[in-house]
Amino acid sequence: MSRRDVSGPAGWTALGAGTAFAILAAAVHADAPRWPDDRFLSWSVAHRPHLAVTVARGVTATGTGAVPYVLAVLAGLLAGRSPKQRALTTVLCLACLAMGQTLRFEAMQLVHRSRPPTTDWAAHATRWAFPSGHTTTSALAAGVLIAAVSLWAPRGGTPLRIVIGCWALLVGLTRIYLGVHWFTDVLGGWLFAVGWLGACLWALARWLPDSFRQSDTVGQRPAEDHAPQNPHR
Repeated sequence: MSRRDVSGPAGWTALGAGTAFAILAAAVHADAPRWPDDRFLSWSVAHRPHLAVTVARGVTATGTGAVPYVLAVLAGLLAGRSPKQRALTTVLCLACLAMGQTLRFEAMQLVHRSRPPTTDWAAHATRWAFPSGHTTTSALAAGVLIAAVSLWAPRGGTPLRIVIGCWALLVGLTRIYLGVHWFTDVLGGWLFAVGWLGACLWALARWLPDSFRQSDTVGQRPAEDHAPQNPHR
């Protein structure tokens, strides 16, 4: 696959998701819940058996802390084909995640949207609501891991990619179910993650050296890989 095959779709994805995120951020900046927010929150509060809440808390806890960074390291190890490449891809995956979190925090401070009423919370939460931190972080970690799996197993990795994507999706949904985020906070987290991942992929496709896609042994031909020119040898 050529650089243009990657950079074009990645760039348009980043632009589209980034634009949608900016529009949504402007819409929620007034701090009033949007139309779907109250409906999702009301449904969640009315459907919270103890077991479901316990499971949701367990799932939502994987969207922050060490788990996303462990997944980013795993993605780097899968994406590289040599020790040198694995070290570089690990650094790149961690940088994508860390920088994405930093930008997400700045956006959160800029929008400063309040969370749902604390009486509806079924989990602990801090700071502003938009975009959802757990949602963004898990989606970023899932994105780099899905990309790594696509390189590691381009043909047989579909089931694994689906599992990874479903995990990130569930983390976001638990934030709504536990009442600590509005639906549009979670939607904003997904849009932000897609936009940032697209931007990172676009940048890599444009500026990563061509030699990176080749293993360290490429170019080292065997002493003789064809019939000798001298038939009497």
